[in-house]
Amino acid sequence: MSYRKPQFRHPRLEVNDLGLTHRDYEGALSTLCAGCGHDAITAAVTQACAELSLPPHRVAKISGIGCSSKAPNYFLNHAHGFNTVHGRMPSVATGANMANRDLIYLGMSGDGDSASIGFGQFAHVVRRRLNMLYIVANNGVYGLTKGQLAATAELGMKNKSGEASLFTDIDLCVSALQFGATFVARSFSGDKAQLVPLIKAAISHKGFAFIDIISPCVTFNNTPESTRSYDYVHDHIVTAAVADFVPVKQEIRCENSDADSEDICLHDGSILRLSRIQPDYDAHDRLHAMARIEQVKAEGKILTGLMYIDPEADDYHEINQTTDTPLNALKQETLCPGNHVLQTINDSFR
Repeated sequence: MSYRKPQFRHPRLEVNDLGLTHRDYEGALSTLCAGCGHDAITAAVTQACAELSLPPHRVAKISGIGCSSKAPNYFLNHAHGFNTVHGRMPSVATGANMANRDLIYLGMSGDGDSASIGFGQFAHVVRRRLNMLYIVANNGVYGLTKGQLAATAELGMKNKSGEASLFTDIDLCVSALQFGATFVARSFSGDKAQLVPLIKAAISHKGFAFIDIISPCVTFNNTPESTRSYDYVHDHIVTAAVADFVPVKQEIRCENSDADSEDICLHDGSILRLSRIQPDYDAHDRLHAMARIEQVKAEGKILTGLMYIDPEADDYHEINQTTDTPLNALKQETLCPGNHVLQTINDSFR
């Protein structure tokens, strides 16, 4: 059996502004279970990056441990990549961002990787407002170790073996809002029409962007009693705000003039168009977003879509007034200016 992708490409594949096709943004052949929601996330990331015309070599994809953290191997084969240890993706992403702020950072994690062993690191990378997109593929179980329930599993939820969750779940969207994320969304791996624009907007957002993606585990958590199954999610979705992404060079058109819509200009000039399903929903109100998530959850449903955005947010480098030049580009004489400079600094404290 071969696990290599065929090299044949149709000669008339559509190309983006860089002259690259969708195939140029793919990765290795997936070895995840057939039907895994993570493969749908991979497809959405691939499509989003191709449509944004991102140079693959300017992307750094960083992950931890788990089925979700294997996913970066299946997209952007020509990007930089680093697979860290369990729960430690945020600190490695932070270090890489400090060394080279000019790259586009895409973190891929899972519910165990972020809500359990890596929860502390998740909290601090959010509050520091690192300029990155942080994706959690959330299936509620540990797929690599036979389906034990994760910290994101709701109280009473059962996995395939019948094990019931005895504890209150950690809602990573609520946590991200509390910690200070400036872009928070939730989507479903089976809803590509919603997910792709969210990924494109999150990549274009300056500051910390977080997307929690419900991604059913077909092997251990796709049962009728699971709130992470395909059937349950399809039947219990409630949308907060529908997002459409308009690239900076594309003509802006209003697709639905009857909707309560708002155009938000992102820092790169692209447009994020919000259409509110509920007229009173305010995507700029952090407290309202948290309250709405909990309200919908109490009704046994799942809130998806864009929940919160601060289009004027700053990021780690602005807050700390770091140099505009990436650290990896600084010369030796700048990094080590000599003893006379150190003496001047010491004298300033006397």
